[in-house]
Amino acid sequence: MQVIGVVNFKGGSGKTTTAAHLAQHLTLQGYRVLAIDLDPQASLSALHGYQPEFDVEENGTLYGAIRYDDARRELSEIIRQTYFLGLDIVPGNIELMEFEHETPKALAMRQSGDPLFFARVARALATVQDRYDVVVIDCPPQLGFLTLSALCAATAILIPVHPQMLDVMSMCQFLIMTSDLLAVVAKAGGNMNYDWMRYLVTRYEPGDGPQAQMVGFMRSLFGDRMVTNMMLKSTAISDAGITKQTLYEVSRDQFTRATYDRAMESLDSVNGEIQSLIQAAWGRA
Repeated sequence: MQVIGVVNFKGGSGKTTTAAHLAQHLTLQGYRVLAIDLDPQASLSALHGYQPEFDVEENGTLYGAIRYDDARRELSEIIRQTYFLGLDIVPGNIELMEFEHETPKALAMRQSGDPLFFARVARALATVQDRYDVVVIDCPPQLGFLTLSALCAATAILIPVHPQMLDVMSMCQFLIMTSDLLAVVAKAGGNMNYDWMRYLVTRYEPGDGPQAQMVGFMRSLFGDRMVTNMMLKSTAISDAGITKQTLYEVSRDQFTRATYDRAMESLDSVNGEIQSLIQAAWGRA
């Protein structure tokens, strides 16, 4: 089972849009996919029909499966179906912040044999690994216990980044802090082995000279760790989001053909490349 953590703590990087379209693309290709919304803002949940304030019951997020007390539930009881056949979701809401608050207490009062915080997401996923081929985790936009737990459960990392100097600088700071924290976690027994890690350029405007320069700079820095294809900025994607839909859900006749086709070609190229990375990790052509 490939577990993909989609992570960046810079707002506007296209993280949730990337996670949603990737999960749906893989589902349309025949994979059994589980999407996990680890962001308390729960935009991924809203995109799939679950309003975090109204449709997600108490203990109905991943927190219910990784909490420290006797109210912990099996992950299989929390998973919900979506309107995409083959795509399930673990919805999110503000309840996820409880894990950030409870973990320091749990570390101070840890019982022998109780898994540390960074092992809890992986342990929960292990109980449903026979049901899914791919898990896509939309991580919160901060470097807290939830994000670290997701990074330890992941077998692959995807980092969306907007090609602007401030965004790239923010991402570099994120990587430095993440590296330092994961080194500590690794010493405590956390799993840091990834099949692949890639940087994905999002919201790219081909006619924007400074963005093109920034992409060139990133390619010189990260080389083959960059996803070759880029996610274009498109009114088709943003307009679909107004009605809480993705581009895979809206009909072509709602947009000018050129706009729709350009956006869809960009999405399919990016997601197809990620699909190839998954296949390579599994040792398949």
